[in-house]
Amino acid sequence: MRTLKVGLLIFVLVVGMVFAEEKSQPQMTYDQLKLLLDILTYTQENYVEDVNAQELIYSGARGMLKPLDSYSQFMEPRIYKEMQIETEGQYGGLGIRISIRDNWLTVITPMPGTPAYRIGVLPGDRIIKIEGEPTNDITMEDAIKKLRGKPGEKVVITIAREGTVEPIDYTIIREMIKVPTLNSKMLDAHIGYIRLYDFSSNSAKNLEDTLNELKSKGIDKFILDLRNNPGGLLNVAVDVVKLFIDNNKLIVYTQGRNPGSRKDYTAGEKAPYSDIPMVVLINHGSASGSEIVAGALQDHKRSLIMGTTSFGKASVQSVLPLINDCGLKLTTARYYTPAGRSIHRDEKTGKGGIAPNIEINVSREVEAKLQVQEELTYPPGKEPSPAKKEEVKDVVLDRAVDLLKAYDIFTQHK
Repeated sequence: MRTLKVGLLIFVLVVGMVFAEEKSQPQMTYDQLKLLLDILTYTQENYVEDVNAQELIYSGARGMLKPLDSYSQFMEPRIYKEMQIETEGQYGGLGIRISIRDNWLTVITPMPGTPAYRIGVLPGDRIIKIEGEPTNDITMEDAIKKLRGKPGEKVVITIAREGTVEPIDYTIIREMIKVPTLNSKMLDAHIGYIRLYDFSSNSAKNLEDTLNELKSKGIDKFILDLRNNPGGLLNVAVDVVKLFIDNNKLIVYTQGRNPGSRKDYTAGEKAPYSDIPMVVLINHGSASGSEIVAGALQDHKRSLIMGTTSFGKASVQSVLPLINDCGLKLTTARYYTPAGRSIHRDEKTGKGGIAPNIEINVSREVEAKLQVQEELTYPPGKEPSPAKKEEVKDVVLDRAVDLLKAYDIFTQHK
């Protein structure tokens, strides 16, 4: 009992120190800490049945963070370990990035090449049931616990989708998830296409190498497709922008509650592709690193942004290891574009994300068909196979190509 009390006290003190650094919560006094300890002691000694003190402590830790945003969470050992495994790039699951939006478990984006992607799960889908159990008010850790599992095992999720009257049941077989970096192809003799799937450790270098390869084949303009790219590492997103913006320009900055906590991320003196005409594609599945790239290129008028408004996930989570192999993930800052625009979506007003220069809306039905179609004709890491019958057109990509061709006509007649 004494060990558990000490564990709770240390945890609360650690959380208190984090909040104290942000200087927004009332100072946690000894009386406030004692209140938690008194509740634990009285409950364990007087509840009608035996209780597991560790479960009470974990429940209290989760409840402490519930009034905050959906990205801040206490992670018990198993959840903390799974987060570390995901950071390394492989885990057993469905292949979706999720968030809590309006108290519902919401898909940020499915990842290419994964079971969820192949079966047609879309960004913005609400997972209203997992194995028949409702998910309203579910925590992120509980959602991860239910969705993850051994490869080969089945899980049934029920989706509510905008524009669809009846919920959709998907039976998905879990797989080991390994996220690809990018795909590329020549759209014609002069226009290259690169789809960047995430911002993992090698993404910026792979992008530069691919651009060099496409340039050697004759491209002089290209399309960067960030649709359904959920983000990743901040420094990699910055490195991607450095390929296109020079003169030490501001790329993005983070700002916490403390005015002195601002941190700027800037470009280099020179950029290898500072002059190549380009169009960037985004949609409601583009988040975090994708929004940093799109926002910087848009603010500096380096590229037109085309598609639909992005997801609006642009907050900085600091991960703090705790005792007994637990962890704390806490939102400590937000991202801002060079012009000072907050990228993060306000959960109360719904405002946020990067709005494209040219908005092109695609129906959910067409989006689902495009997603499955890409999986059939252009799987990650492989060359495109012959076109399938009854394919739907990617109107966003087609418009981007038309725009770059028009750029050629315009420059020739200047």
